[in-house]
Amino acid sequence: MTLPVLILGARSDIARATARAFAAGGHPIQLAARHVEGLEADKADLETRYGVEVTLHDFDALDVAGHEGFVDALPSLPAIAVSAVGLMGEQAENETDPAKAVTVMRSNFEGPAVILGVLADRFAMRRSGTLVGISSVAGDRGRASNYVYGAAKAGFTAFLSGLRNRLAKQGVHVVTVKPGFVNTTMTAHLDLPARLTAEPQEVAAAIVKAVEKSRNIIYVRPIWRIVMAVIKAIPEAIFKKTSI
Repeated sequence: MTLPVLILGARSDIARATARAFAAGGHPIQLAARHVEGLEADKADLETRYGVEVTLHDFDALDVAGHEGFVDALPSLPAIAVSAVGLMGEQAENETDPAKAVTVMRSNFEGPAVILGVLADRFAMRRSGTLVGISSVAGDRGRASNYVYGAAKAGFTAFLSGLRNRLAKQGVHVVTVKPGFVNTTMTAHLDLPARLTAEPQEVAAAIVKAVEKSRNIIYVRPIWRIVMAVIKAIPEAIFKKTSI
């Protein structure tokens, strides 16, 4: 029997595309999100279109005390878990409103890290499975334009690296995904450069490929690896005078 793929934060455009990509490969799907009843249409579409079993599960990434109970209540432990949990927020608000900054930091680091840590323990006991964390190029270097979000993603990237190192000899693989700009509802108000902007389906395909080929860290569009290498190489004395 094919074990399911768990999609955490299943309401986002990237999560929905990822669910479709795995369902197209014959994987049963577990969709987990807040207000999960809003995903009934997605459930019906996946089941009809791909003929796979789909289950819905209430999940709040910020309710870290409930994460173990959430995993224990799943009908079966997934073979693959994808964390698409995240919240960008507005940098100007994050700078002046501590509560909003905390929500952004918890949504992009604490919540995703804790739930993947719980799943890591279960996967390690079974000695199989793949954990996928969607991080961001924003975590590669702090920049004035989004450093609260970027700092949280930097923490998540470091967490995934440590988790990968810890689990390498226990049959569990960890994938770090750095999408760069993605054309989603969250970025609809932004004027994004076409060459650097991926579609949700492109991110989903990259995730499936990374899982199949046991890749460690992927930039969905390879150009981002070059862009961020250049940004990271700028000396601090010069970098602090820039507006990136």
